[in-house]
Amino acid sequence: MLKRSRVAMFLVCASVAGAGVALPAAATAASSVTVTAGKPSEYKFSLSSSSVKAGTVTFKVTNKGKIPHDFSIGGKTTPLLKSGKSASITVTLKKGSAAYLCKVPGHAAAGMKGTLKVT
Repeated sequence: MLKRSRVAMFLVCASVAGAGVALPAAATAASSVTVTAGKPSEYKFSLSSSSVKAGTVTFKVTNKGKIPHDFSIGGKTTPLLKSGKSASITVTLKKGSAAYLCKVPGHAAAGMKGTLKVT
């Protein structure tokens, strides 16, 4: 009986002592951006968001154009995507801005490029 009351007293003291202790914040979930290549025109990208929070961001890229495209941001590039194909890349972005483009020769010059705001 004495042992049980000591255990109970310990649990009460431990919970009271821990009440003022701050626990680490839960990790924030990674951002996700959907990217459509080849729409609204063949040499354009359409992104689901014009800004993301700094940290880990996943880009899900789908080529809805008629010719192959890729998507490059944050030092990573998708494989060359044929029409109707998709791929994802995950990058870590710092606060500021992040340039993106299609690396197929001539495509960025034709308009397949832009800047994403990173907050």
